[in-house]
Amino acid sequence: MNTPVPWTPDELTARLRTLADERYHHRHPFNLRMHDGDLSPQELRCWVLNRFHYQRHIPVKDALILAKLHTREQRQAWIRRIHDHDGRPGEEGGIERWLRLGEAVGLDRVLLLSGEGVLPAVRLAVDGYVNYCRNGTPLQAVASSLTELFAPDLMKVRIGAWERHYPWIEPSGLHYFQVRVRQGRQDAAEALALVGEWARTRADQEQVLAAFTFKCDVLWSLLDAVEHASSVRADAR
Repeated sequence: MNTPVPWTPDELTARLRTLADERYHHRHPFNLRMHDGDLSPQELRCWVLNRFHYQRHIPVKDALILAKLHTREQRQAWIRRIHDHDGRPGEEGGIERWLRLGEAVGLDRVLLLSGEGVLPAVRLAVDGYVNYCRNGTPLQAVASSLTELFAPDLMKVRIGAWERHYPWIEPSGLHYFQVRVRQGRQDAAEALALVGEWARTRADQEQVLAAFTFKCDVLWSLLDAVEHASSVRADAR
């Protein structure tokens, strides 16, 4: 039996893009409604609260990935992600910016930090992602982060949509999205370089696609839960 020829880096990236077109959460009905300006303040707050549960676990999963990296140079690059979200002492990071986003939509940061009101399905999806990074190989864990390839464009769409459709939100609350456009591009380039270095066989590359698909499913499941909760509240009115 012939061993399949590995894809070139460009071919692998093209396959990731094809998967993203089909499965990345930019196509989820809740995101489409958000960007069309169709969400109520209550729906936006539900999303911000539940998405914060995901955001606060990003540095946790990155710490787990950090422990899997084999060289000092790799760890020096990856640890920046933790600093970007947690912040360094005396500096704000993405978690603090998300708390300010919560305040901008009318949520108390004490509520956000308490975790009260986070949907069970969101907890399950986030736990699944963290455990995937904890238990997977370095290649699988890093490849699962490759959704960052597509996040900056989504962030730019979101910024424009929120500015047009939700003027009641304090503009400073959008700072998280604005910063992540740049950070996301850097994160994606570094992760893609690692994956390109490690995934030398077709089997490795198939693992990359599977990890990417899993992460897309995590993000989609999170929005499924928020969409369902919003529809239940609407029906109850």
